[in-house]
Amino acid sequence: MEQTPDGHTTYLLVDGENIDATLGTSILGRRPHPDERPRWDRLLSFSTERWGQPTRGLFYLNASTGLPMSFVQALKAMGYLPVPLSGPADEKIVDIAIQRTLQALQDRTDDVILVSHDGDFLEDLTPLLDGDRRVAVMAFAEFRNSGFTPLASQGLISFDLEHDVQAFNTPLPRIRIIPIEEFDPTQFLG
Repeated sequence: MEQTPDGHTTYLLVDGENIDATLGTSILGRRPHPDERPRWDRLLSFSTERWGQPTRGLFYLNASTGLPMSFVQALKAMGYLPVPLSGPADEKIVDIAIQRTLQALQDRTDDVILVSHDGDFLEDLTPLLDGDRRVAVMAFAEFRNSGFTPLASQGLISFDLEHDVQAFNTPLPRIRIIPIEEFDPTQFLG
């Protein structure tokens, strides 16, 4: 990963289980088929292109029951650094690891994009909104924890996985609020 002249990097912190669970439970109503899951490489590309600097993708995995080697190899081939974790079943080990990463990033000046809907990260994400870096949350806007909304006034940027990032090959069966400047009536006329 090359550094920009100012040495800044975007850290893309992916809570894949959260995205997968939201996609399956709240959008599809069933376990997603492989072709319905996000194209994870597009998140990296979007981040790099949008903010014009290298992106380091950290993909957190609960590997307490084993490591899904084919998925880990695919993540590595896309440019992610897999972060396999283990711990007690009653602990949210992926959340704990992401929280610790957000805390460690407070001592750096790099930009951060959190890929999750989870409000468990609000406390550790808020101090990063210091005006010296860009901070974003990337998720399905309508399922993002409502605690992220007031952080927009502090500079938090929001990216929708489907509409902004275009992380999916086919449209998802979502109902979203459409900003009037984006409204296209032909989408509803059939």
